[in-house]
Amino acid sequence: MKKPSPKTVNRLLLTLGVLLIAAAVVIFAATGGHGYTVTTFSMGSYVQQTVYGAHREEAAASAADAVQSLENLLSWRVEDSDIFRLNQHAGQDFIPIEEQTAEVLRTALSVCEASGGALDITIAPISRLWDFDENPHVPEAGQIQRFLPQVDFTTLGILDDGTAALRKLNTALDLGAVGKGAACDAAVAAYGESGASRGIVAVGGSVGIYGQKPFGQPWVIAVRDPAGSGALGELRLRSGFISTSGSYEKSFVEDGKTYHHLLDPATGYPAESGLVSVTVVSDGGALSDALSTACFVLGAEKSLPVLAAFDAQAVFVTEDGRVLVTAGLEEAFTLTADGYAREALA
Repeated sequence: MKKPSPKTVNRLLLTLGVLLIAAAVVIFAATGGHGYTVTTFSMGSYVQQTVYGAHREEAAASAADAVQSLENLLSWRVEDSDIFRLNQHAGQDFIPIEEQTAEVLRTALSVCEASGGALDITIAPISRLWDFDENPHVPEAGQIQRFLPQVDFTTLGILDDGTAALRKLNTALDLGAVGKGAACDAAVAAYGESGASRGIVAVGGSVGIYGQKPFGQPWVIAVRDPAGSGALGELRLRSGFISTSGSYEKSFVEDGKTYHHLLDPATGYPAESGLVSVTVVSDGGALSDALSTACFVLGAEKSLPVLAAFDAQAVFVTEDGRVLVTAGLEEAFTLTADGYAREALA
């Protein structure tokens, strides 16, 4: 991973003291028993873990290593990563990639297809124009129109022999929409392999749960209020993965207008779906992350068949202050913030 710029480091240090309420999803760590808590940095985000059991410290270290190893496979910024090499070979022959990379790509592609391209992991030619990480600005309209035809997830091919290719010249992958969720998958797998009894991990706006709490009690995860640094409400879950995508995560103001980083692949501009955040619960981290981005672009109503296709659930927050909750989370989600109106979304 490329080292954070001094500006980025300063921003992260300034927010470290309020990390638990500033994160998109906040872990409530009243989980019973003595846990080992540690925070590291990977995937451009803090990786927060609380792990339980006799091997808790070893499990947390193994999980941190697994997340870093995954980043070295998936980041287009890491020279010689699988994604870097796929981008470099766009329009050329199939090249070998790791099975872990292929698995993440297959998951992402399934959401790209089910959402009709609302998620498109070949968004890199457009996302690089906006440069939200280092120099956010509105690209010239002509630039967007020039590069928009390169955004086409159908050009990605993955073969059973462990090779993959981008079959169109100048197409490029950016797995920012699935990477942090995939990191939670990797961490949870490491807990199982290392003998942890239970644990919870947060990477940016994604959370992974491993194992059962004592006496069958649910894990309590707070979802950030998009309008502030506090909690919108609480999710009580016994298992699963949670990912939130929100327009507040990365944004800038230019000529009096605010632009956020969740781009609509159909237009090349920030999505205008009437939403400010989407939190998705599913049985996979990469899946929940991919779905939260796709659902943000689609809007609440159009997201329902996509969520159903993956047996996933969601909480949507609209620009006009409504909190829309799908049927599977009716009992699991409690709205705690003032100023919102809760509605069921069937």
